[in-house]
Amino acid sequence: MKRVTLLPLLLVLLVVASACGKKDPVAVAPPPVGTPAPFPGASASADPSPTRPPDPPPIPLDPDVSSAPLGAWDTMSIDEINSSPDSPLKPVFFGYDSDELDEEAQRVLAANAEVLRRYPTWVVTIEGHCDERGTPEYNLALGDRRAMAARTYLISLGISPQRLRTVSYGKEFPFDPGHNEAAWAKNRRAHFMLTAK
Repeated sequence: MKRVTLLPLLLVLLVVASACGKKDPVAVAPPPVGTPAPFPGASASADPSPTRPPDPPPIPLDPDVSSAPLGAWDTMSIDEINSSPDSPLKPVFFGYDSDELDEEAQRVLAANAEVLRRYPTWVVTIEGHCDERGTPEYNLALGDRRAMAARTYLISLGISPQRLRTVSYGKEFPFDPGHNEAAWAKNRRAHFMLTAK
């Protein structure tokens, strides 16, 4: 008699235990677009390759910085562009014993960046120059800092670092051979030379 009453009780316990183990299905959101497939052979919803961030908006070319039409440079050689008095890449000038870019230097660099965007294969060398005062060693270091300041600013404007080389000439190649403040102000500069088209 005890065996007969235990059997239904065991059956009830089994049914209750199996019901407790079942869970309601949970809705799973699909993976975001561009997520790679979770395992080989499965399909992903889109191309998993990373997307490149958009380029910054172009900065309008200041007509005071370069008056020649930009298309004119397409047919000229590197030497012709570098020797042109109206080169599309203008130098930037620095204060005495300084590698700081003032507002005017930033404006010129923004125009140079626009030229480099329009000619994406151009590679330039930024030359750092100083006036005749100071030791050769000091001026080489200062010229290097000036060239690097111009390069860093161009990179911040979206120009690829691979397109920008730097060199320092210190006081060896003055723009103006004079020995007064007017000449020295012209010699404290970062000068741009086109090295590849």
